[in-house]
Amino acid sequence: MSSLPPNKPSFREAFFFWLKLGFISFGGPAGQIAIMHEFLVEKKKWISESRFMHALNFTMILPGPEAQQLATYTGWLLHGKKGGLIAGLFFILPSMFILLGLATLYVSFGAIPWVYALFSGLKPAVIAIVLLALYKIGSKSLLTKLHVFIALMAFVGIFFFNIPFPTIIIAALLLAFISRKLLPSWFKQNDVQASRHLSNEELYFINDTQVSISSGFSLMRLLKQVATALLIWVLPLVLFYFFTSDFSFWKELAFFFTKAAFVTFGGAYAVLPYVAQVSVEKLNWLTQLQMVDGLALGETTPGPLVMVLVFVGYMAGYNHFGGSLLFGAVGLFATTLYTFVPCFLFIFVGAPLIEKTRDNTSIKKALSIVTAAVVGVILNLTIYLGKAVVFPTEVSVAGLDWLTLLWIGVSFVAMYRFKINMITWIGVSALFGLVSFLV
Repeated sequence: MSSLPPNKPSFREAFFFWLKLGFISFGGPAGQIAIMHEFLVEKKKWISESRFMHALNFTMILPGPEAQQLATYTGWLLHGKKGGLIAGLFFILPSMFILLGLATLYVSFGAIPWVYALFSGLKPAVIAIVLLALYKIGSKSLLTKLHVFIALMAFVGIFFFNIPFPTIIIAALLLAFISRKLLPSWFKQNDVQASRHLSNEELYFINDTQVSISSGFSLMRLLKQVATALLIWVLPLVLFYFFTSDFSFWKELAFFFTKAAFVTFGGAYAVLPYVAQVSVEKLNWLTQLQMVDGLALGETTPGPLVMVLVFVGYMAGYNHFGGSLLFGAVGLFATTLYTFVPCFLFIFVGAPLIEKTRDNTSIKKALSIVTAAVVGVILNLTIYLGKAVVFPTEVSVAGLDWLTLLWIGVSFVAMYRFKINMITWIGVSALFGLVSFLV
């Protein structure tokens, strides 16, 4: 006897879920996607695996933080525009206010070792979360020989040759097109997997048999969305023009972070080198050491890693106006707005169109190739982050942090084998880091 799909979650229930997610979304995009998958697909059954992966495929080819855009997309599917706004805003607001507090403490009292120590226990737990994401997403998306091959090639390209993420996606799609013509058997999915996929759809509120009300193209809707985004973008500049003494600084900040938002393909690690080089060497908004400290703060707080940009905005306002905490805060708020307004626009404009393509077999197969490439990128990210956490000083036996390596193993077993709640384990890991520091 099959289970009935859950009822539509109330807006109140979703509201508090997205709020909670904003405070526990550690681990960068891979960890955040794992947390959303855990709650949305496996626990609450609000959205099926196929719909979740379809949304993820789309957000992965957009500029901007894919996890935040995935939350916005899912919120839109559940409750329309207001649901998308709440999901996307709550994904970044807790992190923004936490970074505001930490940045103020940083410029007032210098480095904060106890804060780093508190979050040091989180880092190995985050690696375990990313490993879980790699396993879950990989096992459900690498369904053919071609998918496995694409994932391996994506990993080799980004890990050994440092090929940019957009180039990898384009190459994967081209390779898929050629292979489909020459090696069609590589696209054949296991019949057992396919039947399991179809039979499981009915267990979820949002499943592959539904048609979104707002799907398709509407010129009037597009014009209204673009006009709204432009109004939100221009309004702060108008206020800066009339109420501040240095409009050129704020105009430069607005254009710089808007540009950064449009080139953030492949996640924060792709755009951070550009932001660091320009903001430190050209604009002189902060020092190289301050940039490193900002990255450390961003790594150890919830929310997308691209939130490091708001720390840069804080330091820009603080340093430019002679150590002003007020203008530091204004710089942080302005940077948040100019970084994320394009992200919301991309989803609200693109999601209805992408929803319309769910029945297009060719597009679905093409997007599945994107997911396969993403598995290779997540593997690269796992190794990249894991190396930094396990070998904090140098990659050698002498530089190996055995306690951190042990906690990664403990965390993985706790969450995978014993199914300990991810939120609970994040709290346990933070306590572990603080106790280790005090002892």
